[in-house]
Amino acid sequence: MSASLAYALIATDLDGTLLRGDDTVSDRSRRALAAAGGAGARHLVVTGRPAPRVRPLFDELGYDGLAVCGQGAQLYDAGAHRMEWSVTLDRELAEVALGKIEAEVGQVHAAVDQDGVEGLTLIEPGYEMPHPTLPAVRVPGRDVLWEEPISKVLLRHPTLADDELAAVARGAAGTLASVTMSGPGTVELQPCGVTKATGLALAAERLGLTAADTIAFGDMPNDIPMFLWAAHGVAMANAHGELKAVADELTLSNEDDGIAVVLERLLGTQASRRRP
Repeated sequence: MSASLAYALIATDLDGTLLRGDDTVSDRSRRALAAAGGAGARHLVVTGRPAPRVRPLFDELGYDGLAVCGQGAQLYDAGAHRMEWSVTLDRELAEVALGKIEAEVGQVHAAVDQDGVEGLTLIEPGYEMPHPTLPAVRVPGRDVLWEEPISKVLLRHPTLADDELAAVARGAAGTLASVTMSGPGTVELQPCGVTKATGLALAAERLGLTAADTIAFGDMPNDIPMFLWAAHGVAMANAHGELKAVADELTLSNEDDGIAVVLERLLGTQASRRRP
């Protein structure tokens, strides 16, 4: 391990963090991660996206290691295209939690991510995908959402802001499910006790590393548990205020190579600021 790099594990969120708005990774970020790898560090993707929704991206990046997916509910081996570990959200509890939330705020529109490496994202009538590049299957009614095991439920409200919906959902769901917010228009229900931190801790253990070895990058409240677990948390300039409040450091935005800026400093290098 190079003495110029203080962390052996680099944990990065994808959307709003490593990825630019067009779902690409800049050449500068690629070079910085490659240089960190050359210094002995491991790059670990920790994302809210389920494993099936990251496979094409991983193929493009040449990423073939472990990845924490589905907000920590899945540990996926990208190289082997194999789920190493997963936990599902009890569908009966999810349906009850959803009913309790709707009793507070009126009708919400829901979607689910199915479990497994071939799992689909199903969306009920009225639900609009916040990230239009991610594939989804529209189903005729809510009952279809519960037909197969799921890793999480995604919620949208026609008028409430994300922060308002998340706050109400936390109170209404109680211990039935955990509630998090992972991006614009993305309030989610997931298994109680499952967070990015639990998935990251499991992945780190399998790599022979610890929280003390880890620097984490993120942009949304779902990254808070990961920041609290890691030795050093870096929030992007575009990050939600709740994450900035617990971050150890702020960097530039995902559009301005914020991850690369920090890694270059830690490595004692300076990469070209020219974008592809």
